[in-house]
Amino acid sequence: MTAPKKVVLAYSGGLDTSIILKWLQTEYRCEVVTFTADLGQGEELDPARKKAEFLGIAPENIYIEDVREEFVRDFVFPMFRANALYEGLYLLGTSIARPLISKRLVEIAALTGADAVAHGATGKGNDQVRFELAAYALNPDIKVIAPWREWDLLSRTKLISFAEENQIPIATDKRGEAPFSVDANLLHTSSEGKVLEDPAVEAPDYVYQRTVSPEVAPDTPEFVEIGFERGDAASINGVVMSPATILTHLNELGGKHGIGRLDLVEGRFVGMKSRGIYETPGGTILLEGHRGIEQITLDRGAAHLKDELMPKYAELIYNGFWYSPEREMLQALIDASQKHVTGTVRLKLYKGSARTVSRWSEHSLYSEAHVTFEDDAGAYDQTDAAGFIQLNALRLKLLAKRKRRVG
Repeated sequence: MTAPKKVVLAYSGGLDTSIILKWLQTEYRCEVVTFTADLGQGEELDPARKKAEFLGIAPENIYIEDVREEFVRDFVFPMFRANALYEGLYLLGTSIARPLISKRLVEIAALTGADAVAHGATGKGNDQVRFELAAYALNPDIKVIAPWREWDLLSRTKLISFAEENQIPIATDKRGEAPFSVDANLLHTSSEGKVLEDPAVEAPDYVYQRTVSPEVAPDTPEFVEIGFERGDAASINGVVMSPATILTHLNELGGKHGIGRLDLVEGRFVGMKSRGIYETPGGTILLEGHRGIEQITLDRGAAHLKDELMPKYAELIYNGFWYSPEREMLQALIDASQKHVTGTVRLKLYKGSARTVSRWSEHSLYSEAHVTFEDDAGAYDQTDAAGFIQLNALRLKLLAKRKRRVG
């Protein structure tokens, strides 16, 4: 690969990306632009600016952006319209953040005249795939630099030595091995590695950062009402809020009641299995609420088709294909299904669970007249069921007769 002249780096301000910043400067002798995204990870971002300046980045080449609203509105909410779960359990909190980061990396590259972007994902994980597939989908001519696949700094000792040689500040707690690694954003926290690598050993309680243990959650349940419009959450307890504000509020409620913990061994796209501890308190409540309102507003055929397509849709996001035509095709179908998914769901939050207890909507397909055990006043003719059953039984009868005849 031809050496880049200017690189936009996805920069957290932490030790690893600070080392990458200096490595890019020394290895490629190129100009570096940093991009730090506020995705709701709960960390102060001003230190990232100061560290970038300390490492010689000009102020005009430091981009720090609050993208929380865009993240929830344009990425999280569309995904939740599909009720997406990877391998039946994972709410895709890390996966769904990567296409937004890549989008801004490519946009900033175009804005600053950079010919390359760089990320800090390792060569073993899924994130390298997600970052790079998204970048190439948005700009097929962009160069992507992945230092973890190029350098020889493959141990913590070598990283620390490189940092010391280049006067990169090292926090005291970074000199030893961290007990696990963390990725966080407004949707979730993800913890992996080290103390969590043996799936036969229960994760220690100190791994959890956003949720209390369900055992010590309040003994009194709490109720919350979520208002939906066309498949997206629009209000909480009757108060209209922005997408990021809604998710923030649901995170607080879910965290307080120990909701959204997941211990998962998943199949990575690169081939291996990995164990992760996920916390998605607000997302777990949101998923339950969305399914609750769909129960009365979505036709059976549409609902079942969505459920058939959902695993494929979730896999596309997990594998990094957010900007693929097949994901966009599925999204169009999913969004069309949400036209009447409008109404309110009331949920009960209690010791690790979020459970729908009531739901109502002007768009409801539920007809009490048709399902009542009392006199339905002619709303439904029960004798119609006889012909319906006979037609559906015809092929089963023919099969049974053949089996009787020839075995």
